[in-house]
Amino acid sequence: MTDPATRTISIFGATGSVGTSTLDLIRLERDKYRVVALTANSDAEGLAKLAKEFDAQVAVIADASRYEVLNDLLAGTGTEVAAGPDKLVDAASLGADWTMAAIVGCAGLPPTLAALQCGKTVALANKEALVSAGALMMAEAQQAGAILLPVDSEHNAIFQCLQGGRIDQVRKITLTASGGPFRTWSREQMTSVTPAQAVAHPNWDMGAKISVDSATMMNKGLELIEAHHLFPVGLENIDILVHPQSVIHSMVEYHDCSTLAQLGSPDMRIPIASALAWPERMKTDCLPLDLTKIATLNFEAPDHDRFPAIKLARNAIEAGGAVPAILNAANEVAVAGFLNGDVQFLEITDIVSHIIDSYSPPNPDNLADIFEIDTKTRERVSAMIEGIKV
Repeated sequence: MTDPATRTISIFGATGSVGTSTLDLIRLERDKYRVVALTANSDAEGLAKLAKEFDAQVAVIADASRYEVLNDLLAGTGTEVAAGPDKLVDAASLGADWTMAAIVGCAGLPPTLAALQCGKTVALANKEALVSAGALMMAEAQQAGAILLPVDSEHNAIFQCLQGGRIDQVRKITLTASGGPFRTWSREQMTSVTPAQAVAHPNWDMGAKISVDSATMMNKGLELIEAHHLFPVGLENIDILVHPQSVIHSMVEYHDCSTLAQLGSPDMRIPIASALAWPERMKTDCLPLDLTKIATLNFEAPDHDRFPAIKLARNAIEAGGAVPAILNAANEVAVAGFLNGDVQFLEITDIVSHIIDSYSPPNPDNLADIFEIDTKTRERVSAMIEGIKV
């Protein structure tokens, strides 16, 4: 019989960096958690290994062509095996006490929505959920009585700084940005940036796509959109500050001019642990912050001429409707084109800007509308990149 104090956990994107970091933390306190569902995109071998270790109730592989491999690897284990996007939604609907939503891209939208509709706790690491469908997701969470916990280091920092305060007492929220690997480069220097240079983040160990987003500072633009939905203080009261050391992850200034900041080593397990143990705290084996070694903290305003992505994102929020979804999809395809060698670094934001200006679909009312906007945007950007190649 399961201990009633044991929290049930589902992890969507279990073999990715956020998923594996979450499982690392669960290993530290195995008796407090029971794994309901684990999912992966196509890594059947990695998923099977984790499902066996954590005795998962369900293992779902999004790529249906990998079903037989996963099924064979988990034969006789007692773990139910399923495949395909619909089965991801079914797994999210099982109603785990705590769900990590870490599937990359719009593929993560349906299971994240299904988890929210269960009215439990969802830890959100999927940017697209709030960037492309923020209003819809927040409305569903409120209607179901779900708790939405941000996992991105910046948003989790804001969430922590708001503990003990109220959103109506906030004067300003400041998201911090490392500035990426090209913080001091001129536009001329950035004309020759290679994918290898762009993915070499100075502070964080991240995947290729998010590393390029950091290099263009589009990641901060996307986080601005997320913060706008998560913390309704008004867009004009959310700022971005470049902080190269990545020690202060975000700040909240209250009406009395007191500013609270959350500090920590650049390790994603710290914000994940905050969400996993909330409203308590848990011990981790993360590196403690040593300010004597860091010695100096630097700050500067972002340069919108060299890095126009932030302004594109702010304009997208102001425009509303379909524009944030267009921004997100266009950026994903443009970044993929850059990583494939078909797009120059500075062309990424140029492509995004052009697509936003040239595509004006009706405002979305549901996920189906969001997916249609996403698909058509990707088609337009792909065609544009083919034209650039020619």
